[in-house]
Amino acid sequence: MSQLETAMGMTIAVFDQYARTDGNRQTLSKAELKTLLEKELPNFLASGKDKNAIDKVFKNLDENGDSEVDFKEFVIFVAALTCCCHKYFEQNAAK
Repeated sequence: MSQLETAMGMTIAVFDQYARTDGNRQTLSKAELKTLLEKELPNFLASGKDKNAIDKVFKNLDENGDSEVDFKEFVIFVAALTCCCHKYFEQNAAK
């Protein structure tokens, strides 16, 4: 598989790994999202001092207000975070 195909597969695998813990494989609960963020994006959480960061992330991700984060909402988050990282690295490379 190409690098992009591998990255897509990994995104699916990570979502599935954490979504299945409460029995619903289609969505992430707040607890599942918290575990995912702590284990898969520890630097994302460590860089902020906001103790309510997970609540804020969850509320922003839960686009349809069903108190769950589905795969589409998760992918939008990953894509947005990737865009921010890309912009950050571009700005630092220019210095």
